[in-house]
Amino acid sequence: MAWEITHDVDAFHSAAAAYLAADPVRNTVLLTVADTVRSRGPHAYGGDLPARFGWWRGQDSTVQGAYVHTPPFRPTLGPMPDEAARALVRKWRSSGATAPGVSGGVGLVRTVGEEWAATGGGWTVFRDQRLFRLGELTPPQPESPGSARLADAADVPLVVRWFEEFSESIGEGSGNIPTQAQRRVAAGNLVLWVLDGAPVSMAGFSRVIAGQGRVAPVYTPSELRGRGYAGMATVAASRALRAAGAAEVLLYTDLANPTSNALYQRLGYRPVEDVTVLDLHD
Repeated sequence: MAWEITHDVDAFHSAAAAYLAADPVRNTVLLTVADTVRSRGPHAYGGDLPARFGWWRGQDSTVQGAYVHTPPFRPTLGPMPDEAARALVRKWRSSGATAPGVSGGVGLVRTVGEEWAATGGGWTVFRDQRLFRLGELTPPQPESPGSARLADAADVPLVVRWFEEFSESIGEGSGNIPTQAQRRVAAGNLVLWVLDGAPVSMAGFSRVIAGQGRVAPVYTPSELRGRGYAGMATVAASRALRAAGAAEVLLYTDLANPTSNALYQRLGYRPVEDVTVLDLHD
């Protein structure tokens, strides 16, 4: 039983493909990150350090756990036994690998925090989230005025600004936002809700991989909130994923934001699991 860690996304995909495909919902971030790095290179998320991938084999040599790490963001863990999570912390510690934090299922991430503390570090909860999957899509009634359209090249400056505001609002590292925004728009993976010719909200969505796709980010400027625009943008992005063949349409919410959690459930999203994001300290 051991962890294998590499910068080679193709090696990761070859080793962990069956594991990822067995639970594409809980592995949504791992699937989309690996796909992005394969198509855009190891610095696809704007960090100075290349993306890192790891997988853990159990006693029968099958892969039973995996993670992805795209600096400057925190590593994201897929489902795995607690012993694999503890072994991963020891692997990071012994190799001197940078782990600014970790994200994953609540119990699993708490195990990482406990092991990190046992090896001389400390940890704090950065955010509690919930992963949702779409059941029957239920648009708001009455629908807010306006219409949906895909963002185009002329919208890029606005999209960059909204991406920056969204990143600041959630307290996350930004990476290379202009490049991310341009790529998202060029791929046709960002919907704008438009009122009287002016965009008032946006909802991005990922490419469909292994039958799943994820809505993110959803953002409305503060002065335009409370009018239903985010709900309509989310409906449009959800429909786009379904039209692209997604059997599972997913999104994450911040549990500290009761407004968005209630909104997504009204739209037909149902809870899958709670997720914790930790900061790890030496």
